[in-house]
Amino acid sequence: MAEFQINERVDITDVVCPTTFVKAKVALEELDEGEILSIRMNDGEPVQNVPRSIKEEGHKILKLIDNEDGTYDLIVQKVGE
Repeated sequence: MAEFQINERVDITDVVCPTTFVKAKVALEELDEGEILSIRMNDGEPVQNVPRSIKEEGHKILKLIDNEDGTYDLIVQKVGE
């Protein structure tokens, strides 16, 4: 994970869809353009829906990391306002 300078982290493993995306979106809104957010989420619905929704918002998905413990880290770069 050293290839990215993570500016902020948010853990959404304790919430369920659609709140997962809402929590991720709020965290992204607090960042400046170009900053990078790491989102920890559970396998299943969040991994299917959160990356797609973030991409639809216009942000850049840099990497999806399988932590091999039932969670993933989604690395996202904020694009524009």
